[in-house]
Amino acid sequence: MKTLIASELVGLDLIVNSDPVAITFFIGYMAMFASAVFFFFERSSVDGKWKTSLLVSGLITGIAAVHYYYMRDFYMITGTSPTAFRYVDWTLTVPLMCVEFYLLTKPFGAKTPTLFKLILASLVMLITGYIGETSGIDNNIFWGVLSTLGYLYIVYEVFAGDVAKLSKASKSPELLRAMFLLKIFITLGWAIYPIGYMVLPGNLLSSVFDVKSIDLFYNLADAVNKIGFGLVIYSVAVAETKKNRNANITA
Repeated sequence: MKTLIASELVGLDLIVNSDPVAITFFIGYMAMFASAVFFFFERSSVDGKWKTSLLVSGLITGIAAVHYYYMRDFYMITGTSPTAFRYVDWTLTVPLMCVEFYLLTKPFGAKTPTLFKLILASLVMLITGYIGETSGIDNNIFWGVLSTLGYLYIVYEVFAGDVAKLSKASKSPELLRAMFLLKIFITLGWAIYPIGYMVLPGNLLSSVFDVKSIDLFYNLADAVNKIGFGLVIYSVAVAETKKNRNANITA
């Protein structure tokens, strides 16, 4: 038993020191955990209407940190992609990221149906994406197209739908700046996910990248998007809180 454990530890050490995918699992875990602590502590520094937004940011990165802890161990022991763990993580965190769009615009008139549409689109994107990753070579392009439709609806809402209209009507420079940054995350940051998906065997980029690259793509995308989303929300909350407090002092 001791020999088996020792050999497993040696194997883990080799993976950590030589495998960039394993290293990104470690980085993702620590970065998400640190971000969650930051967002939870900073809730006390903003006005009440923004506390929920920072709470959600902390939940997103906190949930991701827990999953990355387990995904890291799974990958290091098996050497295979933790697909099921990853989609459980996304099923919890991506709808919460859509909730952030609603919370950002809620002080300016966002309605509940907008929230439901965003969450539904995110679930369509994730469920069909999971089916595509696990159903074999013959089906992954078909399910990938369906997943992309869910993603495109979210893009539509942010660029031209209710979220975009409320942002423009708010007359808030802070919110408009935040939406500009979130649009970059949606179009460029989230684009890493379909690139990773297309690395699957039989898909469009399977001949360009090794299939192990899929976790590298996903790990980098998660760290950038989830932490970046939270920081954008934090910047709006702090700016709006400062503006309101200055207005109260002046009054």
